[in-house]
Parts: sequence; C-alpha cells; structure tokens
Amino acid sequence: MTSEGTTIEIRGGVELPARREDVEFRTQDGLTLVGELATPLDREPVATLVTLHPLPTAGGFMDSHILRKAAARLPALAGIAVLRFNTRGTASPRGRSEGSFGDGVGERYDLEAAMAFVGDRGLPHPWLVGWSFGTELALMYGRACPVDGVILLSPPLHRAKPEHLEAWAGDERPLVALIPEHDDFLRPAAAAEKFAPLPQIELVTVEGGKHLWVGENQTRRVLTEIVERVNPSALPLPTEWPAGA
Repeated sequence: MTSEGTTIEIRGGVELPARREDVEFRTQDGLTLVGELATPLDREPVATLVTLHPLPTAGGFMDSHILRKAAARLPALAGIAVLRFNTRGTASPRGRSEGSFGDGVGERYDLEAAMAFVGDRGLPHPWLVGWSFGTELALMYGRACPVDGVILLSPPLHRAKPEHLEAWAGDERPLVALIPEHDDFLRPAAAAEKFAPLPQIELVTVEGGKHLWVGENQTRRVLTEIVERVNPSALPLPTEWPAGA
C-alpha cells in the first residue's frame, strides 16, 4: 500500500474485482468438467481466453499460478474474460473433473467441450492460451477450433509432433510462443529449429524466464504479452489498484 493508503500493488495473490462463476460442461464422451469463468464487472468482455493448464500428473491444474493470476487480473485490467477448467481427472479447490488423465488423447474432447461452452455463452473473440502440457493440446487440436489466435507458454513439444505443426501451415491466425531463456524442456535455439514447419509463428524469447514463470516480473511479462495480442489498447497494464475498489 502506498503512503497515502489509496492504492494496493497488484502482485501475488491479489484478486481484482470481476464476476466469477463456477461452471461445468460435458464432453462428447460423457464426462463433466469443472471450471470458472471470470468476466468484467462493469462491461462486456472484449475478448476471451480459453486456458489449458500444465500437466496434471506433475501438479498442473486450473489454478496453476499464471492462469489463476490471469483470471484474477485481466477482467478488471483489460476487459478480458478468462475461462479456466480442470481437464479430465484433474482436481483443484474448485473440484475434480470426471474421468482420468488421457495423456493428451482424451483431452481433445475436453477442449471441444470448452469451446462449445464459449459458443453457447456467446463469449467474444476467443483465444487459446496453453501452458506446457496445455500447449500440446492447443497445437494438436486447436487448429479445428473457432479461435482468433493461439498463445503458447513454455511449449515442450513432447506430444505435439511435426505433423501437428505442419497442419497449421497456411493458417493465417496469430500463433505466438513464449520461450523462456532457461526452459527445462525447450530453449530458444531448439524452439526455432522445431517450429521451423511453422514459418508464421512468432517466437518470443523471454530473457531470464524459466518453464514455471516464477516471480512477479515473469508473471507481468507473460500477462503483458497476452494482452498485447488480445487487447493491446489496455496496455500498459497498471501495477496498482484503488484500495477498497
């Protein structure tokens, strides 16, 4: 809090005002997935992030910190709706989605169900935002989704094979990959080589970045990169918020 006591610094677990709704949707193979939709309080959203979390067998879920902070901040700061959900078999404080981990195969139906929910709600200008394992789902299955673009955070390219990348060739929608300088799985030089089948991809090297984007500086960098593509008029993102607002 500043010396005047009028603002708070936006960092860590600070949650800004938004309309937060627990949601559920059904997959084509009969599973119920749980999630949350966060939308602006005082206006219609200008765009929507459909988020795909990191690997659940390694602790990834809808509350993985970058996705949780996107939902906590971006509805208020940038007028963006954020949909988070647990893929099949994944649990969080929100609850457990039915089914069991599908190793990136059955999760195709999870993404399709999320996109059907977005369509049913009439949420505008959806973008896929995948993190780690979530990038695999976006690359393997997002090509068929009615999205404006795709943002990949720390793509490992373990499950997404060259043929999945080649399927995007000629697609004119924005495809952006944030590559941490010190990533555990795919660093900038290797990313440039592996993404060669996609000449249209925008590869963004994040200096000092690591796979998990730990620290407020890294969080702000990631959220800024997302907003720059989805609603650039909202930049620069404020770092303070009126106390009590």
